[in-house]
Amino acid sequence: MDRRSFVATGLAAAALAGGSRPLGAQPAEGKAVLTGRVKHSVCRWCYGSMSVEDLCKQAAAMGIASVELLYEKEWGIPAQHGLTCAVAMGPNPIHRGWNRVEHHDEFVKESERLLPLVKAAGIPNMIVFSGNRAGQADAEGVANCVKGFRRIVPLAEQLGVTVIMELLSSKDHRDYQCDRTAWGVEVVKGVGSDRFKLLYDIYHMQRMEGDVIATIRENIAHIGHFHTGGVPGRNEIDETQELNYATICKAIVETGYTGFIGQEFIPRKDPMASLRRAIEICDV
Repeated sequence: MDRRSFVATGLAAAALAGGSRPLGAQPAEGKAVLTGRVKHSVCRWCYGSMSVEDLCKQAAAMGIASVELLYEKEWGIPAQHGLTCAVAMGPNPIHRGWNRVEHHDEFVKESERLLPLVKAAGIPNMIVFSGNRAGQADAEGVANCVKGFRRIVPLAEQLGVTVIMELLSSKDHRDYQCDRTAWGVEVVKGVGSDRFKLLYDIYHMQRMEGDVIATIRENIAHIGHFHTGGVPGRNEIDETQELNYATICKAIVETGYTGFIGQEFIPRKDPMASLRRAIEICDV
């Protein structure tokens, strides 16, 4: 299930209800003492029945530095709680993307409007999506994405904002084109700017290709952000699933990466307890 559908259908409320106790009723137990080697973030959509304000309060109490994937009207809220927003929502939806030339004028215009606002809000990254294949050859998709992104990176460079294209599993987001690291890296190399990189979603890439640590090490120069998620099911990243996130995060830190790692799992248990546990696991 994608982010928009999860929030829109109200499944977030069902997944996060935690029995009869209202969300946010159990505050985090004191600010965590973290190592400082990982910049922690949390994705807002996974807690759809919580207000952004409440999520920010809970995140701040855990030592989390960012609440991300926020829309324009929400960008100023994290700062009220001493946080930032690591990733702003960008100009296009997941399925309708930059791999189609006919979309470029629309997306470029909206990017040119958004990027100065993203900069003014102190947000380091803006997310974009390749779009679905719909029968398009992968080479054509690469060429079209490169052509489109080259139109906005000069402004991104001027402002110091990084545009990040997310790697997503086409098993989850059916027909999505940027579903392999190698394809995304081709686009990044073609764009040729330090202000255009990939969002490496560990959950999605485990689903598509596995070998995540070796892939991260090989391609870290092209990665600007990370997302987590338990496999299978995109639930808690604890001992119930197949990935060892402590080992993965240690490998990420060892590459010299200094960006954010965003928690993007759908909690089945107490949501704030699961989030706190995820931070403990990843804080290597």
